[in-house]
Amino acid sequence: MTTILEWKERAIHFYGRNEVYLTPIVKFIVALVAFTIINDRIGYMERISSMPVALVLALLCSVLSVNVMIVLATLLILLDLYALSLEVCLVAILLFLLIYLVYFRFAPRHGYDVLLTPVLFHLNIPYVMPVGMGLLRGAYSVFALVCGSVVYFFLDGVHENAAVLGGSVETAEEEAVSMIAVVLNQLVGNREMYLVTGMMCATLLIVHVIRRMSIENSWQIAIVSGLLFQTIGLIAGYMLLGIEGRTIGVLIGNVAAGVISFFLQFLFFNLDYSRTERLQFEDDEYYYYVKAVPKAAVAGANKQVKRFGGRDERKERLTKQQFAEEMDIDEDLLD
Repeated sequence: MTTILEWKERAIHFYGRNEVYLTPIVKFIVALVAFTIINDRIGYMERISSMPVALVLALLCSVLSVNVMIVLATLLILLDLYALSLEVCLVAILLFLLIYLVYFRFAPRHGYDVLLTPVLFHLNIPYVMPVGMGLLRGAYSVFALVCGSVVYFFLDGVHENAAVLGGSVETAEEEAVSMIAVVLNQLVGNREMYLVTGMMCATLLIVHVIRRMSIENSWQIAIVSGLLFQTIGLIAGYMLLGIEGRTIGVLIGNVAAGVISFFLQFLFFNLDYSRTERLQFEDDEYYYYVKAVPKAAVAGANKQVKRFGGRDERKERLTKQQFAEEMDIDEDLLD
């Protein structure tokens, strides 16, 4: 355990010294993954759905704010949907306008959460988001979770119905009505979206409330409680809705969420409860009861290496004759 804590402290110090270089690298990676997933799922406009374009946009995002990254991702999505169908693009514009109103009003500082939510949905581990956000964010971050979830289910529905949305029917009017109906059904009639988004939001709030309690191991209790609630709730919800084939994915996803969540707890809230102190003091108006729990940390040992019997350029070993001459004594006395 001591070795792990030492590596943690070294990693923190390394990031602190090189933050100016590491932050753009993190932004570049997040942007590149997001743009690559967009190209893979709905890359209907071939001119922009390529790796060189994704690399250029990711490089641009690495030196800009995360909100600019969201805007560029939105433009890329709208261009792809325009190549698929004008009607789909118009519905997407209205949807993104609503999402932007919610996001910039309630959660403008949670851009990474909006981006990572659909990315982790694509990687089949979205359940880490509500637990992780409940640990590290405030209650208002639930709006960022909703925005990211809605975007994922909308784009997933477009991908699943691409043949219908990109096809043709007898008349242009029938085609437009059919496409709009299919697209709106991905939002209004998507029961799975309501279930998953609702359970994830409830999990985030449960984790947030418990981890703020003044109890020992609050973060661990919050993680376990949130994961159990999320797992049981999703499995029961899928059974009630009659949606099959989701149980294994829910179990695996929540196990992965648990591993990642406990790793986050180790990084950001690793406390040593064996050294808890309770203090009492007062002023003219109040009497204070304070509970102080120190963080679990270990200072790296300062190791010094000494060489014995080695040759030093500044100090030479004296021979018996040289020592006798230096001390002005008879050499035979040293035998």
